Amino acid sequence: MSELFLSALVTFFVVIDPPGCAPIFAGLTRGAPAAHRTAMAIRSTLVAAGILFVFAVVGERLLHMLGIGLPAFRIAGGIMLFLIALEMVFEKRTQRREERVREVNEEPGYDPEHDDISVFPMAIPMIAGPGSIASSMLLMARSHGPTESALVLGALALVLLVTMVSLLAAGPLMRAIGVKMEAMITRILGVLLAALAAQFVITGITESFISR
Repeated sequence: MSELFLSALVTFFVVIDPPGCAPIFAGLTRGAPAAHRTAMAIRSTLVAAGILFVFAVVGERLLHMLGIGLPAFRIAGGIMLFLIALEMVFEKRTQRREERVREVNEEPGYDPEHDDISVFPMAIPMIAGPGSIASSMLLMARSHGPTESALVLGALALVLLVTMVSLLAAGPLMRAIGVKMEAMITRILGVLLAALAAQFVITGITESFISR
Protein backbone atom coordinates (compact mmCIF):
# COMPACT_ATOMS: atom_id res chain seq x y z
CA MET A 1 0.00 0.00 0.00
CA SER A 2 2.85 2.37 0.80
CA GLU A 3 4.24 1.74 -2.70
CA LEU A 4 0.92 2.76 -4.28
CA PHE A 5 0.77 5.92 -2.16
CA LEU A 6 4.35 6.89 -3.03
CA SER A 7 3.79 6.13 -6.72
CA ALA A 8 0.62 8.25 -6.74
CA LEU A 9 2.31 11.04 -4.75
CA VAL A 10 5.29 11.23 -7.13
CA THR A 11 3.09 11.03 -10.23
CA PHE A 12 0.72 13.80 -9.11
CA PHE A 13 3.58 15.98 -7.89
CA VAL A 14 5.45 15.66 -11.18
CA VAL A 15 2.42 16.14 -13.42
CA ILE A 16 0.80 19.01 -11.49
CA ASP A 17 4.24 20.50 -10.76
CA PRO A 18 3.50 22.86 -7.80
CA PRO A 19 6.91 24.62 -8.02
CA GLY A 20 6.30 25.22 -11.73
CA CYS A 21 2.83 26.65 -11.13
CA ALA A 22 4.17 29.25 -8.68
CA PRO A 23 6.01 31.48 -11.21
CA ILE A 24 3.07 31.27 -13.63
CA PHE A 25 0.68 32.41 -10.91
CA ALA A 26 3.10 35.16 -9.86
CA GLY A 27 3.28 36.41 -13.47
CA LEU A 28 -0.47 36.37 -13.99
CA THR A 29 -1.25 38.15 -10.72
CA ARG A 30 1.50 40.77 -10.89
CA GLY A 31 0.07 44.07 -9.66
CA ALA A 32 -3.03 42.52 -8.04
CA PRO A 33 -3.83 43.24 -4.37
CA ALA A 34 -2.62 40.65 -1.84
CA ALA A 35 -6.18 39.73 -0.82
CA HIS A 36 -7.18 39.16 -4.45
CA ARG A 37 -4.10 36.98 -5.08
CA THR A 38 -4.87 34.90 -1.99
CA ALA A 39 -8.50 34.40 -3.04
CA MET A 40 -7.47 33.35 -6.57
CA ALA A 41 -4.84 30.91 -5.24
CA ILE A 42 -7.40 29.18 -3.03
CA ARG A 43 -10.14 29.24 -5.67
CA SER A 44 -7.95 27.86 -8.47
CA THR A 45 -6.82 24.95 -6.30
CA LEU A 46 -10.36 24.13 -5.19
CA VAL A 47 -11.70 24.21 -8.77
CA ALA A 48 -8.88 21.97 -9.97
CA ALA A 49 -9.45 19.62 -7.02
CA GLY A 50 -13.14 19.29 -7.89
CA ILE A 51 -12.33 18.41 -11.50
CA LEU A 52 -9.60 15.90 -10.62
CA PHE A 53 -11.61 14.17 -7.89
CA VAL A 54 -14.63 13.82 -10.18
CA PHE A 55 -12.55 12.22 -12.93
CA ALA A 56 -10.77 10.02 -10.39
CA VAL A 57 -14.06 8.67 -9.00
CA VAL A 58 -16.23 8.38 -12.12
CA GLY A 59 -13.59 8.32 -14.84
CA GLU A 60 -13.54 4.53 -15.17
CA ARG A 61 -17.35 4.41 -15.58
CA LEU A 62 -17.09 7.12 -18.23
CA LEU A 63 -14.59 4.99 -20.15
CA HIS A 64 -16.95 2.01 -20.04
CA MET A 65 -19.78 4.18 -21.35
CA LEU A 66 -17.57 5.23 -24.27
CA GLY A 67 -16.46 1.66 -24.93
CA ILE A 68 -12.82 2.33 -24.04
CA GLY A 69 -10.89 -0.37 -22.18
CA LEU A 70 -8.50 0.38 -19.32
CA PRO A 71 -5.46 -1.06 -21.18
CA ALA A 72 -6.06 1.36 -24.07
CA PHE A 73 -6.45 4.26 -21.66
CA ARG A 74 -3.27 3.25 -19.82
CA ILE A 75 -1.31 3.23 -23.08
CA ALA A 76 -2.77 6.56 -24.23
CA GLY A 77 -2.25 8.13 -20.80
CA GLY A 78 1.30 6.81 -20.61
CA ILE A 79 2.17 8.28 -24.02
CA MET A 80 0.64 11.61 -22.98
CA LEU A 81 2.62 11.66 -19.74
CA PHE A 82 5.79 10.71 -21.62
CA LEU A 83 5.36 13.71 -23.93
CA ILE A 84 4.93 15.96 -20.89
CA ALA A 85 8.09 14.43 -19.40
CA LEU A 86 10.06 15.20 -22.58
CA GLU A 87 8.86 18.80 -22.47
CA MET A 88 9.94 19.07 -18.84
CA VAL A 89 13.41 17.66 -19.51
CA PHE A 90 13.99 19.99 -22.47
CA GLU A 91 12.18 22.94 -20.77
CA LYS A 92 9.51 23.15 -23.49
CA ARG A 93 6.74 23.02 -20.88
CA THR A 94 8.12 26.05 -19.03
CA GLN A 95 8.45 28.01 -22.28
CA ARG A 96 4.86 27.18 -23.27
CA ARG A 97 3.55 28.26 -19.86
CA GLU A 98 5.51 31.52 -20.05
CA GLU A 99 4.07 32.19 -23.53
CA ARG A 100 0.59 31.56 -22.15
CA VAL A 101 1.25 34.10 -19.39
CA ARG A 102 2.37 36.70 -21.97
CA GLU A 103 -0.72 36.02 -24.11
CA VAL A 104 -3.05 36.52 -21.13
CA ASN A 105 -1.20 39.66 -20.00
CA GLU A 106 -1.32 41.12 -23.53
CA GLU A 107 -5.07 40.60 -23.93
CA PRO A 108 -6.92 43.91 -24.48
CA GLY A 109 -8.42 45.18 -21.27
CA TYR A 110 -6.51 42.73 -19.06
CA ASP A 111 -6.25 44.14 -15.55
CA PRO A 112 -4.56 41.86 -12.97
CA GLU A 113 -6.11 43.91 -10.18
CA HIS A 114 -9.65 42.87 -11.15
CA ASP A 115 -9.45 39.94 -13.57
CA ASP A 116 -9.91 36.46 -12.09
CA ILE A 117 -7.49 33.89 -13.53
CA SER A 118 -8.36 31.22 -10.95
CA VAL A 119 -10.52 29.08 -13.29
CA PHE A 120 -8.65 29.77 -16.54
CA PRO A 121 -5.78 29.38 -17.02
CA MET A 122 -4.73 28.37 -13.47
CA ALA A 123 -7.26 25.65 -12.55
CA ILE A 124 -7.65 24.56 -16.19
CA PRO A 125 -5.27 23.65 -17.78
CA MET A 126 -2.35 24.58 -15.46
CA ILE A 127 -3.33 22.35 -12.51
CA ALA A 128 -6.12 20.13 -13.83
CA GLY A 129 -4.70 19.53 -17.29
CA PRO A 130 -4.86 16.44 -19.53
CA GLY A 131 -1.87 14.87 -17.77
CA SER A 132 -3.23 15.23 -14.24
CA ILE A 133 -6.72 14.08 -15.28
CA ALA A 134 -5.27 11.02 -17.02
CA SER A 135 -3.05 10.31 -14.00
CA SER A 136 -5.96 10.43 -11.56
CA MET A 137 -7.96 7.97 -13.68
CA LEU A 138 -5.00 5.64 -14.27
CA LEU A 139 -3.99 5.49 -10.63
CA MET A 140 -7.56 4.90 -9.46
CA ALA A 141 -7.80 2.09 -12.02
CA ARG A 142 -4.70 0.51 -10.45
CA SER A 143 -6.17 0.60 -6.97
CA HIS A 144 -8.18 -2.33 -5.60
CA GLY A 145 -10.71 -1.76 -2.86
CA PRO A 146 -11.67 1.34 -0.87
CA THR A 147 -8.40 1.42 1.12
CA GLU A 148 -6.15 1.70 -1.94
CA SER A 149 -8.53 4.17 -3.57
CA ALA A 150 -8.37 6.30 -0.41
CA LEU A 151 -4.54 6.23 -0.61
CA VAL A 152 -4.61 7.53 -4.20
CA LEU A 153 -7.11 10.25 -3.33
CA GLY A 154 -5.07 11.13 -0.25
CA ALA A 155 -1.92 11.53 -2.37
CA LEU A 156 -3.86 13.75 -4.78
CA ALA A 157 -5.20 15.87 -1.90
CA LEU A 158 -1.70 16.24 -0.44
CA VAL A 159 -0.22 17.43 -3.76
CA LEU A 160 -3.10 19.87 -4.24
CA LEU A 161 -2.46 21.22 -0.74
CA VAL A 162 1.21 21.70 -1.62
CA THR A 163 0.09 23.43 -4.83
CA MET A 164 -2.11 25.84 -2.89
CA VAL A 165 0.74 26.65 -0.50
CA SER A 166 3.11 27.24 -3.43
CA LEU A 167 0.61 29.62 -5.06
CA LEU A 168 0.06 31.50 -1.81
CA ALA A 169 3.82 31.86 -1.37
CA ALA A 170 4.58 32.35 -5.08
CA GLY A 171 6.59 35.56 -4.68
CA PRO A 172 8.90 34.51 -1.80
CA LEU A 173 9.15 30.99 -3.25
CA MET A 174 10.49 32.25 -6.58
CA ARG A 175 13.06 34.43 -4.84
CA ALA A 176 14.18 31.49 -2.66
CA ILE A 177 14.37 28.83 -5.39
CA GLY A 178 15.82 30.89 -8.21
CA VAL A 179 15.54 30.25 -11.93
CA LYS A 180 18.46 27.78 -12.19
CA MET A 181 17.32 25.65 -9.24
CA GLU A 182 13.77 25.51 -10.61
CA ALA A 183 15.09 24.36 -14.01
CA MET A 184 17.17 21.61 -12.38
CA ILE A 185 14.25 20.34 -10.28
CA THR A 186 11.96 20.36 -13.32
CA ARG A 187 14.41 18.23 -15.34
CA ILE A 188 14.87 15.68 -12.55
CA LEU A 189 11.11 15.36 -12.13
CA GLY A 190 10.75 15.00 -15.91
CA VAL A 191 13.05 11.95 -15.92
CA LEU A 192 11.02 10.35 -13.11
CA LEU A 193 7.79 11.04 -14.96
CA ALA A 194 9.19 9.48 -18.16
CA ALA A 195 9.92 6.25 -16.26
CA LEU A 196 6.42 6.21 -14.73
CA ALA A 197 4.88 6.87 -18.15
CA ALA A 198 6.83 3.99 -19.68
CA GLN A 199 5.54 1.72 -16.91
CA PHE A 200 1.94 2.74 -17.72
CA VAL A 201 2.47 1.83 -21.39
CA ILE A 202 4.11 -1.52 -20.54
CA THR A 203 1.29 -2.40 -18.13
CA GLY A 204 -1.35 -1.43 -20.72
CA ILE A 205 0.25 -3.57 -23.44
CA THR A 206 0.66 -6.53 -21.06
CA GLU A 207 -2.98 -6.34 -19.92
CA SER A 208 -4.11 -6.05 -23.54
CA PHE A 209 -2.40 -9.33 -24.47
CA ILE A 210 -3.57 -11.08 -21.31
CA SER A 211 -7.20 -10.10 -21.95
CA ARG A 212 -6.97 -11.65 -25.40
